[in-house]
Amino acid sequence: MQKSKFYLSAVAGLLSTALVAQTPKYSNEFLAIGVGARGLGLSGAMSAMVNDATAGYWNPAGLTKVKGNLQIALMHSEYFAGIAKYDYGSFAAPIDATKTIGVSIIRFAVDDIIDSTDLIDKDGNIDYDRLKSFSSADYAFLFSYAQKTKITGLSLGANAKVVHRKVGDFAKAWGFGLDAGAQYEKGKWTFAAVGKDITSTFNAWTYNTENLEAVFNQTGNAIPENGLEVTLPRLILGTAFKTNIIKKITVNPALDLDITFDGKRNVPVKTNVMSIDPKIGVEFGYDDFIFLRAGLGNIQTIKNIDASTSTTAQPNIGIGLRLRNVIIDYALTNIGNSSESLYSNVFSLRLNIVRKEGSSSKK
Repeated sequence: MQKSKFYLSAVAGLLSTALVAQTPKYSNEFLAIGVGARGLGLSGAMSAMVNDATAGYWNPAGLTKVKGNLQIALMHSEYFAGIAKYDYGSFAAPIDATKTIGVSIIRFAVDDIIDSTDLIDKDGNIDYDRLKSFSSADYAFLFSYAQKTKITGLSLGANAKVVHRKVGDFAKAWGFGLDAGAQYEKGKWTFAAVGKDITSTFNAWTYNTENLEAVFNQTGNAIPENGLEVTLPRLILGTAFKTNIIKKITVNPALDLDITFDGKRNVPVKTNVMSIDPKIGVEFGYDDFIFLRAGLGNIQTIKNIDASTSTTAQPNIGIGLRLRNVIIDYALTNIGNSSESLYSNVFSLRLNIVRKEGSSSKK
């Protein structure tokens, strides 16, 4: 019976976490991880630098730089020693010389979670054959549009975002939000601004209380009620600079400032009104063939056991290889953490599809 109560408590705790999470801060955080090994290797300093199909995530305005007739981007990663799976796929297609559309899909999930709600039969006996499994999964679907404006160097873009979160048959949520972005090129400089969840994103949660009532009563948890989870707007300001060191070697440093408006966060700049989280990245390229990347982010001040404070940061590194219309990227992330089990090896692929009859580029 003790083992039975443990399983029941685990299921109830998972649902209770979803209920407690209905606050503005840290909502839909799976959308803050980042996509593509290039962006992750640069610690997310991508709002001004992005120029491929991943722009639907980083800054939709960057889609206007996609070359070819169609570009596809794919990524798979695992977290917490493979317990959580993170998958991403997108495509971007230029409509003409000034307009581009794109679609992105993100899934972050923990699969094969033990469901012990039917572990005890009607006679009070424990029957392990009654154990089932379920998934706790978060999905996001981004529909993007970008266009060059009549102002030389200025591109604008927007996302319509649909979010679906599901905890087995116990609970689910649907949400909708909007993102907007801009990129402005001036010589070797690029400036960017991105508004995430500019209208706020509302996730409407519904709970299958018929499946939950008995479990929650046995474990002493409050039965959750249907409600709304709100993701507040955030602003990202970025800049990037690209130049040649020598003829075939380029350097491209970038800086993003991630600004939130939900009070103090544990980041370098924080006030009662907003917090600013800086992200720094640099990319070295040789002959548009091989790329080396490094980034620094997740800078935080932590309090130690002896009441002193120290500053921590997360460095990331990466490499990219272009083979004609195929780009393979790799990133080693979380390398600043103390536990090696948190290291993540991320691989991603970008593929340019060009019609033989047409030009290799829309430009």
